[in-house]
Amino acid sequence: MIKRTLALSLLGLYGAAVTAAPAPVADVNNISSSQRILELEKKFESRTQAQHRQQEQLDILQSEVSELRGAIEVQSYQLEKILERQRELYLEIDKRIAEVKTQPSSQVPVESQPDVSNLTQVSLGGDNEAYDKAVNLILKDRLYDQAILEFEAFLKNYPTSDYVPNARYWLGQVLFNKQDWAGAGEQFQSLISNYPDSNKKADALLKLGITEQERSNGARAKQLWEQLIKEFPDSSSAKLASKRLTSL
Repeated sequence: MIKRTLALSLLGLYGAAVTAAPAPVADVNNISSSQRILELEKKFESRTQAQHRQQEQLDILQSEVSELRGAIEVQSYQLEKILERQRELYLEIDKRIAEVKTQPSSQVPVESQPDVSNLTQVSLGGDNEAYDKAVNLILKDRLYDQAILEFEAFLKNYPTSDYVPNARYWLGQVLFNKQDWAGAGEQFQSLISNYPDSNKKADALLKLGITEQERSNGARAKQLWEQLIKEFPDSSSAKLASKRLTSL
């Protein structure tokens, strides 16, 4: 009887040992799974950060392309204005020469003779020269602080010039790059309000929205970007605005 009891006890202990044996294997599997999850999370986080960096670089490149496109537009506009003024100059010269030919030489007053040098100076000077000087301080010389002063002087001296919308834009862009959000926002708002047909309006809406966001005016930024997407749905500025709306 004692032997039978002993045997049963041994069998019970063996069974318990057999039943408990798999437990360490389960723990190892759990540890291994946790490690794999941690590694996957690290890889996912690293990939997400890389994608954010790539997106930021893409946004910067698109902004630079926009600036270059604007510079090309400025140069084309300037060339068109110069050619137009030259045509006006030639017409004025022809007109004065015709007046001289219709009068006897003895009756032609000295002041009626065409003064080509003076006309050339008038046609190519003024707001055109001042605007060129300010733009070149940005695009060629990279003297941004001096460019701010030149654009402010231009806007004060030539308030009715055809270059005012672009001058507002470039002044706003320089202030934007210096993170002067209030100053940049003022210039972009002036362009949008006073020159709704300007080819700079789309980019001005985008940048104005950013200045509002930087000043913790998220609702105003959202309104501006939605306006941009509605008015210029196919523009690169609208695509950038869409991405920023998703992050609000």
